[in-house]
Amino acid sequence: MNVRPGPIDVHAHWLPRDLFGLAPGSPVPPLADRDGQLHLGELALSIETDAMSDIERVLADTDTAGLGSRVLSAPPFAFPVVDHPEVDSFVGAYNQELEKVCRDSNGRLLGLGLVSLHQPESARKQIAELASSGLLRGIAVPPLLGTTSFDVPPMREILVAAAELDVAVLVHPMQLPRPEWTSYYLNNLIGNPVESATAAAALTLGGVLDDIEGLRICLVHGGGCAPGLVGRWQHGWTQRADVRASGARPPREAFRDLWFDTLTHDPDALELLAAKADPSHLMAGSDYPFDMGTHDPLQLPHAAGIDDAALETNARTFLGLVTGEGHE
Repeated sequence: MNVRPGPIDVHAHWLPRDLFGLAPGSPVPPLADRDGQLHLGELALSIETDAMSDIERVLADTDTAGLGSRVLSAPPFAFPVVDHPEVDSFVGAYNQELEKVCRDSNGRLLGLGLVSLHQPESARKQIAELASSGLLRGIAVPPLLGTTSFDVPPMREILVAAAELDVAVLVHPMQLPRPEWTSYYLNNLIGNPVESATAAAALTLGGVLDDIEGLRICLVHGGGCAPGLVGRWQHGWTQRADVRASGARPPREAFRDLWFDTLTHDPDALELLAAKADPSHLMAGSDYPFDMGTHDPLQLPHAAGIDDAALETNARTFLGLVTGEGHE
């Protein structure tokens, strides 16, 4: 397959209008277009509807951002987080439409599909189907499913399937509500980074990265607050038997197996991430078209000394686009 040369944005969102009703059993209300603006129920999202759903608009914005290509995944409110008999149909419809827009993009778009989160056997079949397309390079999943994360089933079993089928995994927080975070958009400003850090802890302290060979898993938004907590996790791991009960390696070492986008919103935060992570595991991310994203996903990595060649190489490796002979 041919992917247009240039830096790759691994963190961007797209949802076709015919799926604005969201996954069956969704805990949030459906999406609606009101005078060109996207609403989640009665909540205005500060997103132009076309930016979420119209591929020509997505492609134009991709070019304006100076990107070679973009990797599209569902917005987090479309994740099928409720076990429902019609989830498989929703997942299949989304993956099919995503594959089509990627195929028609002349190498400018790739995709990360959905899976049935509560049904690992269904998820394995869905991953195999999307992997066979060559255009859907992996899956996008939430960091939490109910009160659990990746260290226990069913999410751990989905990661096993992803690794065995050699596809990438992108982890995107869902902005879960908490009563103490109802003001100042704190569900997002604090909640999202905490969700991502919880997933990072489950992956590093839960032995997931030790047990699942070849897993390529990316935490968006620079891993949330996880980079600032690795030292605390390391101290707890050395001091407490319960912290190290599941992980064979120290968390500082396991943390370097994780992948991240560079959307930290702050150069100092990106420098901290670069110090804690493997530099070859850092990739450009925009969170397009959300208001907490950026129209220029290359600005921060460039400021941190990460050039376009590194961003492209890292993303190609994450997406499984690098072979022994070079680019596919």
